[in-house]
Formats: sequence, C-alpha cells, structure tokens
Amino acid sequence: MKVIDWIKNSKKPLFTFEILPPQKGMNIETIYNTVDPLIEFSPAYINITYHQQEEVYKKRPDGLLERKTVWKRPGTVAISAAIKYKYGLDVVPHFICGGFTKEETENALIDLHFLGINNLLVIRGDPPKNQRYFIPEEGGYSHSIDLIKQIINLNLGKYLDEFLKNKAATDFCLGVAGYPEKHVEAPNINSDMMYLKMKIDAGAEYIVTQMFFDNQKYFRFVEMCRNLGITVPVIPGLKPVITMKDLYLLPRTFYIDIPEALSKELLKCKTDKEAWQVGVDWTIMQSKELIKFGVPSLHYFTIGRSDNIKAIARAVY
Repeated sequence: MKVIDWIKNSKKPLFTFEILPPQKGMNIETIYNTVDPLIEFSPAYINITYHQQEEVYKKRPDGLLERKTVWKRPGTVAISAAIKYKYGLDVVPHFICGGFTKEETENALIDLHFLGINNLLVIRGDPPKNQRYFIPEEGGYSHSIDLIKQIINLNLGKYLDEFLKNKAATDFCLGVAGYPEKHVEAPNINSDMMYLKMKIDAGAEYIVTQMFFDNQKYFRFVEMCRNLGITVPVIPGLKPVITMKDLYLLPRTFYIDIPEALSKELLKCKTDKEAWQVGVDWTIMQSKELIKFGVPSLHYFTIGRSDNIKAIARAVY
C-alpha cells in the first residue's frame, strides 16, 4: 500500500520508523535485530536510509596518497526487498541525488518497480563527510526537485529514451523531507519553504520532518505549510536522545536546537543509562502532545537501535 493511502485509511496516527542499512561487511541480522522488537506495534511501513559513497585517501607503500571510492552502507534496495518479503510490510527506501547519473537512477527505479516497491522518500542527500558542499555526479542532479520530476515522468510512462517501445508506467508515491528549523544550506526559512512547495507542486504527496525536540517548532512549520497552500500530510520525525553526548552532538550534526528544559535534564545525568531514560521520557511527552494535535503518523529514527523506540511505543500506542 502507498504511504498516502495508509494515512487516508487510518483512523489513528500510524506508527512507523526508519532504519540504517548495516555497514559493509555486517550481516543483515543486524537489521532484523532492530526490526523484530518493533513488529508487535504493527508498523505501517519502514523507511530505509541511503548513503552516498565517500572518497577516502589511503597511504600507498611509496608514501603517496591514493584516492578510493568507498560505499560504507551499500544494499538499500536489497534490504528493502528483504524486509518487505520477510515481514510482509511496506517499505520506503530513501532515494538520493548523490552518486547517481540519470540513467542509473532510472535503472534503480525500474528494479524497485519490479520488486513491487512503490514508496520512496526523495531527498538530495548530504555531501560526503570530506566535502564541504554537495557535488552532483556528472550526469546527475543537484537538487531533489529534479529527481522528483524524473520519477513523476516515469509514473507517466516517460523514460529517458523517448524512442523506447512498450513503455510501462511506474506507480511511485513520493515523500520529501521538511525542516521545521530550516535546512542548514537555506539562507532563511522563507526560501526553504518556497523550495518545499515547489517539490509538492512537482508531485510529492507527503512530508517527513527532520527531528526536532520542541513541538512548537513543528506546529509553526505546519502552519507555514498551510499558509503557503501546502495541504499534504506533514509527518513528524522523532529521535530520542540516547547518550549524554547527544546534548552537544545532535545540534552540531543536524543543526537543530535542544530545548532548555531537555538540556537541563541531560546535564543532571551522570550516566548514559540515565540520559537514555531522559530521551525516552521526553519523546513520550512529545508523542502524546503530537497525537493530541492530530498528526497523521509518528515516525521514529532508530539510528541502529530499537530498545528506546520500543519503550516509547509501549507508552504511546
């Protein structure tokens, strides 16, 4: 089922979550160990993130540096298929601009279509850690809206090869990311919202937000969407704090604010176990308030672990 149909047909907020593909060399059992504890809460679908390749430099025997391309978390399409057929659940693989040409993008979309996977979260993707700015692949896209347009064209049966015979249309449902606290590269919130509306106008059917810890930021974001004529569902993305270091790492990594009340509670913690509990309690509070607001779904970022998400879901669902 498509994400948008899940939302339309549900009488209560959906429970969904997002997982990271295992690092190269690890077994898919690491994914199952994350998913298994959350199955009891009947997730509507599961998101699978995608990460662009990175350029690393390795020292050669002659002392010179050699540049190599490394995929640290490959296999998103295969993992999506494995989860879909192991659990009988809908999956939403993330689809990015970085690292792909238009032709490679089309071929990957065809593979997903053959697998019966018709949900995508379309994002540009972050630049690799060793790059300050996003650099598209030669023959690829710089912005997610162009990727959205290609997918919508494929839904209309328009392939890159206009002379291709026997063209079958795909049927992808597209979601996009939204940033209640502004994307880091946007000069201001108004320009960020303008680009978001362009993506919706191009064919995206719902929005999933970046994590936030102050629900008021989400409420204001939804209001701004509605004032711009964006009427699609806006799904809040939530990530519990896990360790004491998150107080400093999360704002630096994701360019978000930690509310003063949450930071005070974390500063009281003497162990990561205490910080874990603070994160669970805070996210339960957020979740219950968001449900009262009338959100269509609650989407949790697992970041490789699910014990905290399980504790939250037990209190909320």
